[in-house]
Amino acid sequence: MALLEIDNVSVHYGIQRGTVKAVEKVTLKLDRGETLGLVGESGCGKTTAAYAITRLLPDNGDIVEGTITFDGTVIAGSEEEMALSPRKRKKFVENTMVDFRWDEVAMIFQSAMNAFNPVFKVGDQIAEAIRAHDDITKQEARKRVLELFKLVGLDSERIDGYPHEYSGGMRQRGMIAMALACNPKLIIADEPTTALDVIMQDRVLAEIRDLQRKLGMAMIIITHDISVVAEVAEKIGIMYAGRIFEYGDIDAVFERPANPYAMGLLASFPSIIGEKKPLYSIPGSPPDLANPPSGCKFHPRCKYAKEICKDQEPETIEVEPNHFSLCHFALELFNGQLKEVR
Repeated sequence: MALLEIDNVSVHYGIQRGTVKAVEKVTLKLDRGETLGLVGESGCGKTTAAYAITRLLPDNGDIVEGTITFDGTVIAGSEEEMALSPRKRKKFVENTMVDFRWDEVAMIFQSAMNAFNPVFKVGDQIAEAIRAHDDITKQEARKRVLELFKLVGLDSERIDGYPHEYSGGMRQRGMIAMALACNPKLIIADEPTTALDVIMQDRVLAEIRDLQRKLGMAMIIITHDISVVAEVAEKIGIMYAGRIFEYGDIDAVFERPANPYAMGLLASFPSIIGEKKPLYSIPGSPPDLANPPSGCKFHPRCKYAKEICKDQEPETIEVEPNHFSLCHFALELFNGQLKEVR
């Protein structure tokens, strides 16, 4: 049984001018100890999908379709699929999520400086999270924080420091320590290295990967940087306009992408292996999800688009075992049989 199963999940936001379809019909599976990378341009729905798992969506956001199952228990879904009224569903979420967050699933948030409370010491904030879930004394919690600091490579003398007294890399390590505080089964890392220089980014990624192997945790890493996913993940999901456009084992997707958007995204990042070639730039901009285009949402930017792409939404096709693509011409692209039309 998979640790995490996201089955046909859609998340919508209600705004003044209508409904933003931030996530649409997303289906993913994650096994114990496995790492999944979610990549895509800003605004494609990566973080919303993660927040749906932990039920951290804002008040105007709701799961309108599908279910999320964690370790055999349905933890999120629409009213119909959870067979609960709005009031009962709210009570279920409030009661269940208190123990679920940090104990089962923890998050490394995108901005460590904003995630920490600036007026409390970092060590005290981590200790507070531990004591909220475990019945232990302040001294025992502090001892656990010191162990976590050692685990993530932070000097024990920094336990009484405030967030502004930490460097960017130290704050990120502090966030990792907080995520590990209750030994979760799954860690969701939302752009964990965005604000770091390349040297510190490499160190933090290596530490995250090493800790994951030692502790046997599963991880979802959310980023727009494909090189980060290539370094740490076994599976990759490429998102665009709220949909998973390509999904599969990292090697399979990198070697033989079967989706125009995935191909463009992969070609837009430099490689230190092989011959030098110009980087590709995907034309245009991501669509307005409150008023998306008809048919395939990528067709206005796609160099392979035909009439069917404008009129009909594509179905997900399995081009090889455990390798999926959302495209009318996925098999042709996978086999190198499709020519550009513009």
